[in-house]
Amino acid sequence: MLGSALKHNQPEDVTEVERQFQGVDLSVFGRYMLANKQEYPCQISHMSPGSAAVFGPGAGDIGETVIAYMDHVGRLEGQILRIFPGGFVMSITATQQKRDSLAAKITWIANRHELSLPEDRRHERVIPTTRLAEIKLEDGRSYSVRIIDLSLSGAAVELDVRPAIGTLIWLGNMRGRVVRHFDEGVALEFAILQTHDTLRDFVAR
Repeated sequence: MLGSALKHNQPEDVTEVERQFQGVDLSVFGRYMLANKQEYPCQISHMSPGSAAVFGPGAGDIGETVIAYMDHVGRLEGQILRIFPGGFVMSITATQQKRDSLAAKITWIANRHELSLPEDRRHERVIPTTRLAEIKLEDGRSYSVRIIDLSLSGAAVELDVRPAIGTLIWLGNMRGRVVRHFDEGVALEFAILQTHDTLRDFVAR
């Protein structure tokens, strides 16, 4: 059973697969690939251990296989169940063990979003010894930044430009998304939780 943050919020025309699992509204970014091997950026807006509502520029056909790689969630595979304006609902093919693990991840993401935490504030922030760094965007653009602080789950950087919320960014080898703008720059949330060793190596460079 999923946590208290999860709730039913489904339209009238949901499929039987969608009805089998309790889902939650959330916001998770990633990429997906259709049967033609074309990749697209996407955002999941509603998810359960059995299905996910995906917003993206390529809808595919009902029954088509989809493989998605989502921040905080990992690899998902399934078929397109139905198409809606701007996206589609995909099933999630998984063993019971993987569904249990996925349910735990969804609960964590949902609870974090309900608390309105743009980053996981439980993690201690550190100030790196080397403050200057470079960030790279998915389209190849790069910018010099000054790191304000780092944590296991994110970073704050001084930056003259303001990439849109949700923009994919690399800070060193750490992949993340822009989750907040502030006067001096932007806050990033890493796609996966880092380790102290990862941050130590990054700071040491």
